[in-house]
Amino acid sequence: MLVSNYAIKGAAGRLLRASSVLVLLAGIIAVTAAPRSFAATTAPVPSATPNTLRVTPVRRDIEALPGTSVTVEATVSNLTNAAVTVHPIENDFIASDESGTPALILDENTFAPTHSLKRFMAPLPNVTIPAGQAKTINVVVNVPKNAQAGGYFGAVRFAPTSPDGGDQVNLSVSVASLILLTVPGKTVETLNLTNFDIQQKGQTGSNFSDPHNIKASVRFENKGNVQLAPFGKLSIKQGNTILYETDFNITEPHDVVLPDSARKWTIPLDKIGAFGHYTVSATFTYGSTNQTIDVVKSFWVIPTSLIIGAIAGVAGLIILASAIWLALRAYKRRIVKQYESRQPQAPGPQEPTEPKVDA
Repeated sequence: MLVSNYAIKGAAGRLLRASSVLVLLAGIIAVTAAPRSFAATTAPVPSATPNTLRVTPVRRDIEALPGTSVTVEATVSNLTNAAVTVHPIENDFIASDESGTPALILDENTFAPTHSLKRFMAPLPNVTIPAGQAKTINVVVNVPKNAQAGGYFGAVRFAPTSPDGGDQVNLSVSVASLILLTVPGKTVETLNLTNFDIQQKGQTGSNFSDPHNIKASVRFENKGNVQLAPFGKLSIKQGNTILYETDFNITEPHDVVLPDSARKWTIPLDKIGAFGHYTVSATFTYGSTNQTIDVVKSFWVIPTSLIIGAIAGVAGLIILASAIWLALRAYKRRIVKQYESRQPQAPGPQEPTEPKVDA
C-alpha cells in the first residue's frame, strides 16, 4: 500500500497515520487499481491467516448449465484455542497483474463488470467454529436460465467477528476460497501466445555467456469469454539430440488465464552445456477441443573466456599478418637494392671532338 507523504495536521491526520500503520503491519488488505477500465477497492486472496483461520480448498472449478444450481463445499478450520464465529463474505475478483494473482473486489455492493459470479451466489449466514475444529460450509451457486455460456469467477471470504459477539468483522484476518464456474455452450476459446522468450536473470537474449539460470518466458493472452488453462511440454535440443524435456502447467488444478487478461510463466531450462547452439521447442494445448500452439526458439551459449580468446586470436593473426607483410616488404626492398648494386654502370656521355683540318 502506498502511504501519502503529504503533511497531515490535526486529530484527523493522526488517526489516518495510525490506521495506515495498522494496515501495513497487517499486510493483508491492499488497495490496487483494476487492470481494465474498472476501478474498485481490491485485495489479494489469502487462504490462511497466522494462528487464526484456514480454508480448503483454495480453489474449485465447477460447471453448471443455465437454470441449475451447484453446491460448493468450503472447509474452514479454527486454529485458535477459543470458539470463533466467522462471517462469510461473497466477492467477485479480477486479475490484478500478469502473474496470475487474483484481486478481490472488496466493496460488498460492487460487482465485476463482466464474468461476475457473485450475482449467482446465495447469501450465507454466520457460522461458529469450536476451538481447534473445522466446519464445512455449503456455498450454493444458482445459475440463471438466461446465463450466457462462458466463464464466471468469484470468491467466498470468511472473516472472524468480534469475540464479544458483536457484529464487527475483522477483515484483516479473513481467508478466501476461489470458485471458477464454466457455463457450457457456445463459448469463445481464443488464447494467443504473445511472447516466447529465452531469458537469463530477467533479460531476454539469444546469446548468453554461461548456461546458468536460463529460462523460457511465455505470455498468453485470453481473448475469449471463458477461463483457459494452457498446458504442454518443452524440449531442448542440440542438433538432433534431445538434452532436456519438461512439462508445463500439468498440476491439478491447472493455472488459468482469465478472460480479457494476460498471464506470464517462467520455465527453468536445464541440461544446457557451456558452449553450443540450442533449440527450444514447445507445444501448448488448451480448450475443450485441445487446440495446440507450436513454437521454436534458438540461442547460443558462448563463454566469455572463449570470446576473449577468439578476439585475442584474431588480434594475434592480424599482428602476425602485418609483421609478415612488413617483413616481405623490407625483404623486397633489400633484394632490389642488391640487384641494382650489382649491375655495371653505363658509360657517361663523351665530349665531341672537333675534326682535324690539314694545313
